[in-house]
Amino acid sequence: MPKPGNQLWGIYYTDREYARLLGDPLRTVVEAPTKLAAEEIAGKLGLESPWAHPVTTEQAKQALWLPEKRVHHRHQFAHKASRGIHP
Repeated sequence: MPKPGNQLWGIYYTDREYARLLGDPLRTVVEAPTKLAAEEIAGKLGLESPWAHPVTTEQAKQALWLPEKRVHHRHQFAHKASRGIHP
């Protein structure tokens, strides 16, 4: 269920011909107050040329990929000894 003031937006391909060739997949679902905000969120998720359309909770379950809340991990790089030729 979306938070008050928001609704669920299904994100589809903008190119409708291409989308039809793929079976018009629901790429992901985002929660936003407006269509424009939903498309901006989808763009920040890395989805190229998103097209937002309101969806129900049941339709949202059919999405190919739902973004998860990601925990940011800091990667620490290990120092590797050089295996080059030493004089």
